[in-house]
Amino acid sequence: MNTVTTRVLISPPKYVQGAGAMRELGQHVSQLGDHALVLADDGVWGFAGETAEKSLADAGVRMTRETFGGKCTQVEIDRIVARVREVGANVVIGIGGGMTVDTAKSVGFICDGIPSVSAPTVASTDAPTSAHAVIYTEDGAFDRYFFGLHRNPNLVLVDTAYIANAPSRFIVSGMGDALATWYEARACVQARSVAMAGGLATDAALSLARLCWETLMEYGVQAKTAAEQHVVTPALEKVTEANTLLSGLGFESCGLAAAHGIHNGFTASPNTGAFMHGEKVNMGTLAQLVMEGSPTEEIDTFLRFSHEVGLPTTLAEIGLADAGREELLAIARAATAEGETTHNMPFAVTPGMVLDSLVAADAYARAYAKKHG
Repeated sequence: MNTVTTRVLISPPKYVQGAGAMRELGQHVSQLGDHALVLADDGVWGFAGETAEKSLADAGVRMTRETFGGKCTQVEIDRIVARVREVGANVVIGIGGGMTVDTAKSVGFICDGIPSVSAPTVASTDAPTSAHAVIYTEDGAFDRYFFGLHRNPNLVLVDTAYIANAPSRFIVSGMGDALATWYEARACVQARSVAMAGGLATDAALSLARLCWETLMEYGVQAKTAAEQHVVTPALEKVTEANTLLSGLGFESCGLAAAHGIHNGFTASPNTGAFMHGEKVNMGTLAQLVMEGSPTEEIDTFLRFSHEVGLPTTLAEIGLADAGREELLAIARAATAEGETTHNMPFAVTPGMVLDSLVAADAYARAYAKKHG
């Protein structure tokens, strides 16, 4: 039984967002250290490297660039830790997607807690703001959460020009991740679950989670259109903030529940490997809503929004069209493994309940799509 009664909210000390923000990287990083190890893959470095390098140099920050290996695994973290210690860097910067920034955060913690900086170039997850990381196996399956980083990144810097220039699938996937924030937050609050922040949710955190949902409902379709045209608009700015900051603060200080637990179950199937984090989370959210017995109107609102922005709502849309009962049961078992966030629901959850919810959610979503075209 949970005996925690204190409420906790955690957040990064500084969040910077806007078109051209990468040009300000150096002035912010110079307040944290004078030798930065910058982690980025070759693709990201191709469009962001020159600006980042110049900004750091202009601010008097020495830079060592290291190529990211592609996955946030323990092997990759250990490799970068060794490199930081070898060159004597006193700040680590991750430029790129969620796995890059998660690796940078983990490296900073292991290297005696040196400052870390998240500079996401896509708005596909809420990883950049959080004080934990998701560790994967070498073949891409979910391994574990790396809790206990003790603090959020010292700086989160989001250049929305990069967000707009990325394929629109990234910001849409981010909406799937962010859309789960409110549904999971309210479940955790009802269950009085202890959030990643180390206590119960504050009213402020719950309000941020709700604001995240409201922002997506109001501006999500506009933001997708802007991303498709590769332009920065107020709607794209608002949804970038929702995907990154509001969702990050909301989930970490309120908690994750079945939506993300089921996502982690999905990663156990190689058939889902081609799909993004937020895409799989979206199917997990739908299953959570069904599991909760949510009103039809609420589920229909969720499905309508998902269809408008292009988020998956059926098993077929995340690679599980031919999944039989045994494969779905394996996913359900992984989703309810000991320590999974699925157990933050306000009722006990079994593999059978997850399986039934997935089957029912898939069938309802297919019927909805047929009815509404």
